[in-house]
Amino acid sequence: MRNSRRGEIDPFIVMDVMEAARAAEAAGRHIIHMEVGQPGTGAPAAALSRLAADMQDEPLGYTVGLGLPELRARIAQHYRDWYDIDVDAGRIVVTAGASGAFLLAFSALFDTGARVGLGAPCYPSYRQILKAMDMVPVDMPTTLAARMQPVAADVAAHDLNGLIVASPANPTGTMLGRTEMADLAAACAAADAAFISDEIYHGLGYHGRCVSALEVTDEVIVINSFSKYFSMTGWRVGWMVVPEDQVRRIERLAQNMFICPSHASQRLALYAMDCAETLDAHVDVYRTNRDLMMEALPQMGLGQFAPPDGAFYVYVDVGDYTSDSLEFCAQVLEKAGVAITPGLDFDPVEGGHWVRLSYARSTQDIREGLARLADFMAGLRAED
Repeated sequence: MRNSRRGEIDPFIVMDVMEAARAAEAAGRHIIHMEVGQPGTGAPAAALSRLAADMQDEPLGYTVGLGLPELRARIAQHYRDWYDIDVDAGRIVVTAGASGAFLLAFSALFDTGARVGLGAPCYPSYRQILKAMDMVPVDMPTTLAARMQPVAADVAAHDLNGLIVASPANPTGTMLGRTEMADLAAACAAADAAFISDEIYHGLGYHGRCVSALEVTDEVIVINSFSKYFSMTGWRVGWMVVPEDQVRRIERLAQNMFICPSHASQRLALYAMDCAETLDAHVDVYRTNRDLMMEALPQMGLGQFAPPDGAFYVYVDVGDYTSDSLEFCAQVLEKAGVAITPGLDFDPVEGGHWVRLSYARSTQDIREGLARLADFMAGLRAED
């Protein structure tokens, strides 16, 4: 059968790690999961109860392409509550997860061959989706001094048609302040480059709240998701806030690509937005887990990282021990029973020297995983 080069993209390595961990568990091993960016909790119980009642009462068929009007209105209220900014509900598009939002944003903004800047390391699917759509992902190396975030000078230096930033970022957990966000937005405006802000880890901040790009500009597409703070990964529902002149363009794309997001997922998302007490308790667990990581990693010889401001990841330099993070992570899984993610997923150039650890699971799991990892590192140093 014929093949398209669009399918010739790199694998999402963390999913391969998940499969290797699943196979180890199927063989009877106990694996501590630090590989996947998935909350150890599920959707709030109160929201699930309300959805169950809805499913008894009606069939939950198609919604309109832009999403349930009541959910869009509730998201607009969310921006007033969290950021003290007014966002017209008409500018909000509910999507099939953040992944669906990336497809819609890239399709609406860029033609074939467009150059879209990514601060490396970054979420790998940005790069692979752009490649599959015949666009050009432009990896821009970042520095520990800049907390592994892109800087405004990168926009002109790389001749970009667009820039995507993430704050808090995956895999580093670092955040952009208001000044840095405003500088990046201004650089994009000066270069006539589209600006996209991935804000799916908002709500998971440990030193003050996260800054939305909407606080500094309306000339931005903001992407968010119910997967992380709202603990709804498998329900696959997210949202976008887009400039007014982009709404109809994105609506046409959404209607044809997706018809609509899952109706049940949209209802659950609506109800989850009223469960702040439960969700904030999850954040307290992540904060505790983060503190455990910050204390334990340097003690085992893994002290090179930018301390995470948010999300639930630490991106750690293991260059003193390996230049092959794929093999390093395979050894950690085999010998320690801990699943972690190779940096090559996030940075194809420098990622051989880095690994990502997620602390999204229970504190008990994180303590056990760190103890196992410390034993592994002690054994590794003893071999040298």
